[in-house]
Amino acid sequence: MNQPRYNYKVGEVVKMKKPHPCGGDRWEITRTGIDFGLKCLQCGRQVMIPRPKFEKGVKAVISNSETVNK
Repeated sequence: MNQPRYNYKVGEVVKMKKPHPCGGDRWEITRTGIDFGLKCLQCGRQVMIPRPKFEKGVKAVISNSETVNK
């Protein structure tokens, strides 16, 4: 059975399963597509990771773009 996929949007903040080496586990999505661009909210480092690895590593969506923009 296929689970419905969540449509991630630029500007959303997600919590990842594994923390970044700086200790932060919250990331802002800066790019979507085949690769995801992420920015660590603790140290500001930006990384690119493939979509399958990103989707596997997301623990929760902390805030979506609608609540951030309001």
